[in-house]
Amino acid sequence: MAGKFLVSLTNAKNDPDKATVGFVVANAAVASGQETVIFLNVEGAYLASKGYADDIHEVGFAPLKQLMDQFVEAGGTLWVCSPCYKKRELDEENLVEGATIVGGAKLVEFLSQGAASITY
Repeated sequence: MAGKFLVSLTNAKNDPDKATVGFVVANAAVASGQETVIFLNVEGAYLASKGYADDIHEVGFAPLKQLMDQFVEAGGTLWVCSPCYKKRELDEENLVEGATIVGGAKLVEFLSQGAASITY
């Protein structure tokens, strides 16, 4: 039986290693049949802006943009923290494909359904 898995991603260019590993883990989860959500929050909210992740490439890993695209194409869900996105004055018209801005209640609902979670 497939479960639910949440990756809370709080990093972007401030710690590209953690941002990359978060997407690697999420891709593994969605590939194994888990209903998988990445919640981009704090600095991770920047990753929801088109073009921001284009130049992030940690040695030993696929480029972050490629990992992000693979995640969405595989059926993963990409949520963006509404207050985090607004605080950083990011443009809601400039979201990456597959991203949805959500409030905390949506996250709580998913977690209350028994989702395992990890933070990067």
